[in-house]
Amino acid sequence: MNTTALLLALALPVAFVWPVGPPRPEVVRPWSPPASPYGPGHRGVDLAAPPGTPVRAAAAGVVTFAGRVAGRGVLTITLPTTGDPPLRTTYTPVEPVAERGTEVAAGEVVASVSATPPHCKESCLHWGLLRGDVYLNPLTLIARPPSRLLPVFDVP
Repeated sequence: MNTTALLLALALPVAFVWPVGPPRPEVVRPWSPPASPYGPGHRGVDLAAPPGTPVRAAAAGVVTFAGRVAGRGVLTITLPTTGDPPLRTTYTPVEPVAERGTEVAAGEVVASVSATPPHCKESCLHWGLLRGDVYLNPLTLIARPPSRLLPVFDVP
């Protein structure tokens, strides 16, 4: 577990789920944090998902934004975590079904992937994670099975 994941795990007494799927969605564009606040980069991950795919809350929280930004549907959920500022998950481009102020459970459908305007070459969901103004890798929220070391045979 990397340092970010460990710190998040210590501050997050909640379970997380994939926002689209099952099965586990393909990551079509990984997280690539910018070197500066306005620098180039990718401030989340893009998950393959056709238009109309249900979008689920990755964790329990409160919908703090459901609307349009720059022509795209956006949904933000603020998580009940320790630490200040709190963690927020974001989803775009979506058609929100949950309204601002709604408490949602992990896995609850909160939106659907929007057909337009497209975010990726292929249809996808952009999933972001922030603590204040700091972007984090949302994939650190998903539990991974432990690594297993296998025996190595016939190595000179």
